[in-house]
This record gives sequence, structure tokens and C-alpha cells, in this order.
Amino acid sequence: MKLWLVRHAQPLVEAGICYGRLDMPADAAATAECAQALAEWLPVGSRVISSPLQRCEQLAHALYAQRPDLACKTDARLQEMDFGQWEGRAWQAIDRAELDAWTRDFANYRVGHDGESVTRFMARVGSAFDALPGHGDTLWITHAGVIRTACLLAQGQRQIERADQWPLDAPKYGQWRLVNLHAGP
Repeated sequence: MKLWLVRHAQPLVEAGICYGRLDMPADAAATAECAQALAEWLPVGSRVISSPLQRCEQLAHALYAQRPDLACKTDARLQEMDFGQWEGRAWQAIDRAELDAWTRDFANYRVGHDGESVTRFMARVGSAFDALPGHGDTLWITHAGVIRTACLLAQGQRQIERADQWPLDAPKYGQWRLVNLHAGP
């Protein structure tokens, strides 16, 4: 079984803005280009599950227009991390002391004061990961943080404690990563 981890196309937001759960559309042309490429590669019978944020649903609809055999459902567990009061703010405008507090207690700090902790975020994504069927291909249309978490989960890592354990690598906008998952021994 394969898990296709697809990142939405470039969102229509200024560079340098914290926008985890902030809902906005993605670039339409880039979304169409990604959908066309996915439509060519995805096997028949793949399950498609999308984050309900519009930048992801936009790609799901574009993919369905290319491949009506790939009906899509949404799953709130595939949303990006909730950055609380940091949402919509420029990263450089966030108080350095707040960022340092997050780094010191990376696993448990509720970002933006009322957002998610990394532990809670990983548990949410882990719940969706654990619900994957044991056969066939599944495609998640989602966000960089969810993709990073899914890759950790695929390696058997259910939690992290320190910021330096968080993977920095993620697919670029409109790109994907393929994870091979094997059911059973």
C-alpha cells in the first residue's frame, strides 16, 4: 500500500506570514497543473482524502475534474497545525521570547497561546494515519506539517520532544511524496 502525500499549490498569502489553519485559496494555475500531473500518476481505485481548508479542497476538485473515478472526502485531521494567535501574523512580528518558549518546550508548548502543541498535532494526524486501510493506495491532499508528521509516523515515531527532531524537508507547493506502507510482518 502507498500513501501519497500531496501538498497544496502556492497559497494566495504574502510571504513570511504564519498561516497554519488560516483559510485561503491557492494559485489556480498551479493547482490545475498539480491536478493534471497527479491525474496521470495516480492508480485507478486510489482513495483521495483532503484537508477541508480551501487551498486543499481546490486541488481535490481540480483532480476530480481530471479523474472522476477518484471521489474525494475531507478529513479535518488533515488540517495544518493550529498556530493560535500567531495565525495571519508575520513570523518576524512574533515576539522572539514566544518563539524561544516554543523551542524550549517544543512538544508541549501551545503555539500562539491558544493553538496546538506539536504533541497534540501529531496525535491528531496519527489518528488519521492509524485509520488508513491496509490495502490499496491513499492520497492525502494536505499541508507541509501534516506531511512531515506522516513521514515520522511511517518511520514509527509517534512523538518528538525537541525542535531539532522536527523534519525540515517537505514537498514544495503542488508536489508530493510517496510513502510505502506495508501491512503485516
